[in-house]
Amino acid sequence: MEITWYGHSCFRMVERGVASIVTDPFDDNTGYEPIRLKADIVTISHQAPSHSSLDNIKGVDHILERPGEYEIGGVFITGVATYNLQKEELTQPNIIFIYDFGLLTVCHLGDLDYVPEQSQIEAFGPIDVLLIPVGGGNALLPGQAAEVISLIEPGVVIPMHYRTPACNRAPEPLDKFLKEMGLQDLEPAESFKVSSGSSLNETQVVVLRYEH
Repeated sequence: MEITWYGHSCFRMVERGVASIVTDPFDDNTGYEPIRLKADIVTISHQAPSHSSLDNIKGVDHILERPGEYEIGGVFITGVATYNLQKEELTQPNIIFIYDFGLLTVCHLGDLDYVPEQSQIEAFGPIDVLLIPVGGGNALLPGQAAEVISLIEPGVVIPMHYRTPACNRAPEPLDKFLKEMGLQDLEPAESFKVSSGSSLNETQVVVLRYEH
């Protein structure tokens, strides 16, 4: 399994023999380098140009943007509806997507902006890799993100949706989150690679580079 971050909340997940996935593709107005990707599946946490732009994604066979359970191309995907509490009207759900690759489970929290009840988190099941917003704005603040991580207890945490030199759509930079986690600057990696079935016992934070 290889997970690559392209900025904001957009990742590409690739594993040999199963469908490739892109999450929350952004438009060309975020400040990040325009994405040009191929994927079998695109998941969209909510309808906003910075999370739901399909213009630059090729080869897409399935677009998932609603809660439910899906089995596509060797991946079992569960969409769980939450709501962004900072919106004046709770009419548009934020969809948390959980991707079960058999021996490895990845969770993308979308624009979650509150700490869920323990009962809801338990319903997610064990999470190996957690893709979590950490920069505030319409999503989790750094302290909230740290609390969610302590409840989910994933093996690997990959932060997303924070302020960077390319994009200021989230108010808080990464270092605020790292401080909450008791960490200092981490060297960004080009991508995160892990073998299915690998032991991911103690939670570690992996920072990814958005430039490619």
